[in-house]
Amino acid sequence: MRDLLLLPKAHLHVHLESTVAWPTLREIGKANGIEIPEHLREGYVFGGFSDFFVQNDLVRNCLLTADDFRRVAYEYCRDEAAQGTRYAELSFTAAAHGERLGDLDMPLAAVLEGLAEGGRDFGIEVRLLLDHSRRRSVERAWRTLDLARRHEEVVAVGLAGDEAFPGDPFVEVFAAARDAGLHVVHHAGEAEGAASIRQAITSGRTERLGHGVRVLDDPDLVAEVRDRGIPLEVCPSSNVALGFVPSLAEHPLPRLREAGLKVTINTDIPVMIGTPLTGEYARIRETFGYDDAELADLARAGVDASFAPADLKARLRTEIDAWLASAD
Repeated sequence: MRDLLLLPKAHLHVHLESTVAWPTLREIGKANGIEIPEHLREGYVFGGFSDFFVQNDLVRNCLLTADDFRRVAYEYCRDEAAQGTRYAELSFTAAAHGERLGDLDMPLAAVLEGLAEGGRDFGIEVRLLLDHSRRRSVERAWRTLDLARRHEEVVAVGLAGDEAFPGDPFVEVFAAARDAGLHVVHHAGEAEGAASIRQAITSGRTERLGHGVRVLDDPDLVAEVRDRGIPLEVCPSSNVALGFVPSLAEHPLPRLREAGLKVTINTDIPVMIGTPLTGEYARIRETFGYDDAELADLARAGVDASFAPADLKARLRTEIDAWLASAD
């Protein structure tokens, strides 16, 4: 078996707030006068969906200064490059942070500075996807779009959060995003089923499905998503940790692939669940018996589904082929 750290990868579904290492969080929290619970350390056993919201709020509330945002973005590049990731589309809730801190522009500007520096230092290209919680206002969604329009490093916008809140109120926002030349990617088909996915791929105008694993609930929808070539950003370990799938062995990943859908492998919340991208590939290798050719196919699918420039996509495909051709 070839070394998965050396497999060139694209990472399409990962949230910046969920990549902050606990030592970094403790340091930032201490500097900002925020106590980090001692039990939140490396190796902490994640406690499901409710635990996710508690931890996510803790991370967000620790990020107060431009240096904080710059640091976590820089360290993301360092840690992601160490996983063999060559290109990433990183989700960030820029407008929410900006409103919380009373400076709409600062968090995004600082993150972009950190990504630029980290990209140079560690040889990784990272672009941003600005996400917006379905639970929040349409007005904030418009502010998110305004931020995205002003920075060429932002390639996409989209909805995240609780799918029980419908996407229809935001239709005009994302139509305007597409008209402005931005890509659109929504979370759909993780907690909710066919209705969530149908809205996302029709009036929501999504180009990929963040998660999308519930597409299998409806055979007609499977055919539609397959025929339209809409990629899925599948995050197996996250789905299990958040309680949407009972175990990794029961994850629908093999059935999604057997259905002819375009499946990419991602982590979603890697630090919170202790599974970085190479670890995700290793887990599915062990659980589903995928050989190196199948893992290379998954890596190519990530590259193909990305919004990376055509020349970078071509280079990464060549590098994946070289990895597969190398001696194990």
